[in-house]
Amino acid sequence: MGNVFHEVIYQPVYNILVFFYNAVPGSDFGIAIILTTLFIKTLFIPLSKKQIESQKKMQELQPKVKELQSKYKDDKEKQTKAIMELYRTEKANPLSGCLPIIVQLIVLIAIYQVIISISRAGFTIYGPDLYAFVANPGAINHLFLQFVDLTKPNYVLAFLSAIAQYIQTKMLLQSQKNTSLSVQTKTESGPDFTEIMNKQMLYLGPGITFFVGVTFPAALALYWFVSTLFMIFQQMVIFRVKKD
Repeated sequence: MGNVFHEVIYQPVYNILVFFYNAVPGSDFGIAIILTTLFIKTLFIPLSKKQIESQKKMQELQPKVKELQSKYKDDKEKQTKAIMELYRTEKANPLSGCLPIIVQLIVLIAIYQVIISISRAGFTIYGPDLYAFVANPGAINHLFLQFVDLTKPNYVLAFLSAIAQYIQTKMLLQSQKNTSLSVQTKTESGPDFTEIMNKQMLYLGPGITFFVGVTFPAALALYWFVSTLFMIFQQMVIFRVKKD
């Protein structure tokens, strides 16, 4: 399994990053990371779109789900059947967003390993992992824009990544927040555990992002920041199309 991951996921990402590094004038590793991130995120637009639309659909159905939970609160079997029927009628699948998340998580792990392995090697490229058509630049310039050291943690990049993560999550949960008040007036079924979990995710995600950013080399925080900005833009486009 390790060899499959290395050859199918890790090595292509490694070569894409080195390819962009060779192609960028001035040999800026930070610019290479940005271009690699945009390239990979563009490839995964169909999967990301499916994931966002699935999450949005599930959020839109939350008021009806909560009504059914309140209606059948004393009969869990009827409650489950009613919710499944709702999903079938609305053509919604709670698991449809899982595959895109899994695929993107695997790629994220590969990018993380690539950046960490290059960093631990003293920002020197490992020749055996390169394809024949990708030139080996040898030692890599680890300064982004000539002043940001990508080998060390960077608090500014970590903070920006956390803020971007917060904005992305806030956007995704906004529609659910708008409908929660009307649902609350219709049911007194106790604490809204979905809302509680959403609030935890809203702050826990950026917190973890910041922690990772100040713990690992800034190269990883730079990737996370650009990747999250891409997702914010993609969500804005998808949500705007849905409104129109």
